[in-house]
Parts: sequence; C-alpha cells; structure tokens
Amino acid sequence: MGQISKIESRIFNIRGLQVMLDRDLAELYGVETRALKQAVNRNNIRFPAHFMFELSEKEVENMVSQFVIPSKSYFGGSMPYVFTEQGVAMLSAVLRSDVAIRISIQIMDAFVAMRKILSINTGFVQRLETVEQKQIETDKKVDAVFNALQSKEAIPKCGVFFEGQIFDAYVLANNCLNHDSLDFRIFLISKHCA
Repeated sequence: MGQISKIESRIFNIRGLQVMLDRDLAELYGVETRALKQAVNRNNIRFPAHFMFELSEKEVENMVSQFVIPSKSYFGGSMPYVFTEQGVAMLSAVLRSDVAIRISIQIMDAFVAMRKILSINTGFVQRLETVEQKQIETDKKVDAVFNALQSKEAIPKCGVFFEGQIFDAYVLANNCLNHDSLDFRIFLISKHCA
C-alpha cells in the first residue's frame, strides 16, 4: 500500500468534514501525540474551529462502534483533536521540520484524491437514485395492474382471454392505472365478443 493510500485510509468524515486524527498525524510526522497537541495549543490562534476541533465523547463512541478505532483507550486519557485539510496545512508551519513539510504535501495530495473520489461517487449516487425512483414508479404501476386483475371487478366483458373470461387488456390497464397517456397496448387475436 502506497503512502497516499495509507493516508487516505486515515481520513474520516466527521461533522460533514474530511478530517484526520491527531494521533494519526503525530505518527505520520514522527512526533508524539502529546508534542503535536502542545504545538497546536501554543499556536491556537492558527487553528480556528474550521481547521481543528476536539471530538466529543459521542463522536469517539461512534468511531469505536464503527470499528474505525479499537477502543476509547486508543487516544489515551484525553479527547482527540481532528484536523481538516487546512488544519493539516497549518501543522506543517507549526511543526517546522522537513518531515512535516514532506508529509503535509502527501496529506494534501490524499485529500485531493479523496475529493475526486467523492465527486465521482456523488454523480453515481445521484444517477442510481434516479433509476431507483423510476423503478419504484414502475413497480407501483405493475402492482396496480396485478391487483386489478386479481380483484376481477374491473374486467370488461370482451377482449383478451383470461380465466375463462374475455376482456380488453388495454382498457383494463388504463382503468387500473387511471393514466390516459400510458401506452399499454396488448393486441391478441381472440374470439369476437358475443
């Protein structure tokens, strides 16, 4: 697995934002999580809420329940910070090492790659939802036809042969669906009506 793929696997969606955990960033930068947090706290003016925020207890529990992290103890005793793409870029300025700069560039590339994937998937999901809606509409129409056929109340006296009776399938389908524009024509050669 390449470095970008390793980084992508550490990007999570929390509060509708793509973020990375302080612990994962510290590991990538080759520093202790405690040292990373201290650097951030000393430079807190550089990290507004849309760059970095602390996870809530509930958010940590959600990460554990979704098997994103093994347990709450994964973070030690404190609530973790998460960093958005802008926060990660700011970290490289705060940590001021060649490793931090190199890793930050790789992380930026990973965020860009994730955005591309999300953009492609968004279009796919929208198309899938459209197909699903059309399928639901079609299923409702077919159900209406079958329900009418089973009720036998809407069956006219002449047309296509069905269970010993003759009826007009086109008229039946239009009556069942109450939809005049439906082109549901069934032409079968049958006995003439009496």
